[in-house]
Amino acid sequence: MASQRSSRALRLALRQLSGPRVQQRTFVSAVNAASRPAVKQAAVSSFVQQTRGAKTVDFAGDKEKVYERDDWPRDKLLDYFKDDTLALIGYGSQGHGQGLNLRDNGLNVIVGVRKNGASWKEAVQDGWVPGTNLFDVDEAIKKGTIVMNLLSDAAQSETWPHIKPMLTKGKTLYFSHGFSPVFKDQTKVEVPSDIDVILVAPKGSGRTVRTLFREGRGINSSFAVFQDVTGKAEEKAVAMGVAIGSGYLYKTTFEKEVYSDLYGERGCLMGGIHGMFLAQYEVLRERGHSPSEAFNETVEEATQSLYPLIGQNGMDYMYAACSTTARRGAIDWSKRFKETLKPVFEELYESVKTGKETQRTMEYAGRKDYREAFEKEMEEIRNMEIWRAGKAVRSLRPENV
Repeated sequence: MASQRSSRALRLALRQLSGPRVQQRTFVSAVNAASRPAVKQAAVSSFVQQTRGAKTVDFAGDKEKVYERDDWPRDKLLDYFKDDTLALIGYGSQGHGQGLNLRDNGLNVIVGVRKNGASWKEAVQDGWVPGTNLFDVDEAIKKGTIVMNLLSDAAQSETWPHIKPMLTKGKTLYFSHGFSPVFKDQTKVEVPSDIDVILVAPKGSGRTVRTLFREGRGINSSFAVFQDVTGKAEEKAVAMGVAIGSGYLYKTTFEKEVYSDLYGERGCLMGGIHGMFLAQYEVLRERGHSPSEAFNETVEEATQSLYPLIGQNGMDYMYAACSTTARRGAIDWSKRFKETLKPVFEELYESVKTGKETQRTMEYAGRKDYREAFEKEMEEIRNMEIWRAGKAVRSLRPENV
């Protein structure tokens, strides 16, 4: 992609950043603002004030209810969960992010992991105190009224026969992924029939959950109810979503959450984008372009210049911000890529829905040499020319010099 359009896009972004600061809009007000004519500033401020909290939003003609954290200020959260102990089981990426956010929000949260294991030591480093808010798994579950099962998918399946008897009537079971109960034929996770079962799924890694919370922003999350025994499961799920650091939440089902999640991470989020990076890079190298040029034109410009602008303002903005030559080619070729790739995505979705991807995951994660096999694959990726070139390119960024 020509440097002319990326420079122009960056100049536009810099002008936006250097302009006068305005009050940050909520998610709901931002969506609605895109579909209404410009109005005077006073009217805008009034509109923002009116649209805080749970509202129905028009997503391109499809109306959905969106829940914002303004419905659940800290005092309300503290009162709502005043009689609860949130037992967070597992201290991986999501456990780390959600647990620290819950703790910072002042809720009664405890962590349950294998005593003196790697996760136990990491939790201690993060300020969790053994015997106070850090326990082994069994003790944490017994103490908890809301049991947050944030173990890995494979570990949830492996530990379920031991954990299930401790999920007694009156407790709530919380997930951040629908994998285990939806694909119960493979995982054997059959939830007890006399407890609420809810889900809050942040749309990002646990590290992002933590970072955005500390920045005062908040990640977007979906929530769902698998089983409502008390009649309060949905309200509880929304409150938990805000408590772990969500800025806004939208409703889904356990099935749709796991289908979309497995589908997305294999597609545009990671697998598909990595495959496109490799294909474009290799063609450039095979046609005589240098590693630095091939990487810059494939990855660096995308991740450092264009993708952030698309995220901030949309694809139409990106097209408008680039040169006529780039715009014409991008629009034309996007149709070709869609026609070519859609059958692959359809095959991928069916593979997720039928449980083939789940079976593959369970078999792979259940291998005794899982960690060694995973490290071998990571070593292969690290040693690919594209990512070795990328390491050199990143070292030249001004902030790294």
